Amino acid sequence: MIRKYVMAAVVAAVAAAGGMSVAEAAEKLKVSGVYTVPVEQQWVSRIHKALTAAEERGDIDYDYSESVANADYERVMREYAEGGSDLVVGEAFAVEQAARRVAKDYPETAFLMGSSFPAQDPNFAVFDNFIHEPSYLTGMIAGGMTKSNVIGIVGGYPIPEVNRLMHAFMAGAKEINPDVKFMVSFIGSWFDPPKAKESAFAMIERGADVMYAERFGVSDAAKEKGVLAIGNVIDTQAQYPDTVVASALWHMEPTIDKAIAAVKDGSFKAEDYGLYSYMKHGGGSLAPLGTFESKVPADLKAKVEAKQKAILDGSFTVKVDDSEPKSTL
Repeated sequence: MIRKYVMAAVVAAVAAAGGMSVAEAAEKLKVSGVYTVPVEQQWVSRIHKALTAAEERGDIDYDYSESVANADYERVMREYAEGGSDLVVGEAFAVEQAARRVAKDYPETAFLMGSSFPAQDPNFAVFDNFIHEPSYLTGMIAGGMTKSNVIGIVGGYPIPEVNRLMHAFMAGAKEINPDVKFMVSFIGSWFDPPKAKESAFAMIERGADVMYAERFGVSDAAKEKGVLAIGNVIDTQAQYPDTVVASALWHMEPTIDKAIAAVKDGSFKAEDYGLYSYMKHGGGSLAPLGTFESKVPADLKAKVEAKQKAILDGSFTVKVDDSEPKSTL
């Protein structure tokens, strides 16, 4: 059974003896992050942001390691567990066996890992970026903004968490524009902006006038070539005010806050936290149009707003398709 963080009776007794408040007497959770990429990489940046916010609120003490090689991932996880971390957060996509092995060896430590696979009893919980709903909405915008009816899509790897966003994006575009065609490619890396940029250049040369920037580097190519881009996970419009029309945003705060609360009250267990990335839980959203507010046609904006309402009230469900997307051009 996973350790209870602090028993209420003990905290109250300590507070009474020392004239302290219960909040002051309670020791903060010790949370560690283990990331295979830099924390500025868009996917990991969302986890880092949520954990940093929890630390700034005074809920946790947060430490992390970034750009950890796959071969070193298990060692770093073990070091944090041995060091007394109450909760270890990271992404296990390329290190599943190693990460799960560590969790088995430290049953008193809570692990919350990005994963395509089920949770593992008793202490290995999983999460994923289920932002296919706002991705569908950005696809609608892309379908309505393309002039050439050709959209380019550049991703990292064809794994479920990438594939489902691409499929949702494509479905949204097809709803608005049945004639649209797609070019799809994967660069084989989570963080290689130059390679993503080159892949985007190739698609733009073949007629794509809207690019889906699943990876960093794509929006740079779009900016240089004067075409539009759709962002993913984070909002980069401030950096590309004339290029990025809209973005599907991922908010990890609901997931992280649920996990922290569970560890604190001793209820943390092996379960799937993926649902907290859904729009109804505040885990996903469509970024404001900002600089493109007056450039996106009013009738298109109305359709997107209506679809968003339907998603939130449950009258429309965005399909989750984890299969590898293919080019249709």
